[in-house]
Amino acid sequence: MKYWRKALDQDKVKPSHGQVEILKDKCKGCRFCIEFCPRQVLEESTEFNRKGYHPVYAARGDDCVNCGLCELICPDFAIMVTPLEEEEVKGEKCHA
Repeated sequence: MKYWRKALDQDKVKPSHGQVEILKDKCKGCRFCIEFCPRQVLEESTEFNRKGYHPVYAARGDDCVNCGLCELICPDFAIMVTPLEEEEVKGEKCHA
């Protein structure tokens, strides 16, 4: 999505980053987190979990801005987002 206007303090404020952790065996593949993620970080996996569902995974973990929406919307509490420090983001890539 491309916006036609920009924030006035865009050069001063940097978004925080987060690391998405998914408990595969708790996920039932409802896709709520995929649909509502503002940065399209999550995707559905092709593998099955123990319950027989396709769990989600963080396909683009580097794009996570630690909004926590996926964590809040998950009905099975299968997603956890932990904030990353500024040094972790600059020094190495975020792993999901």
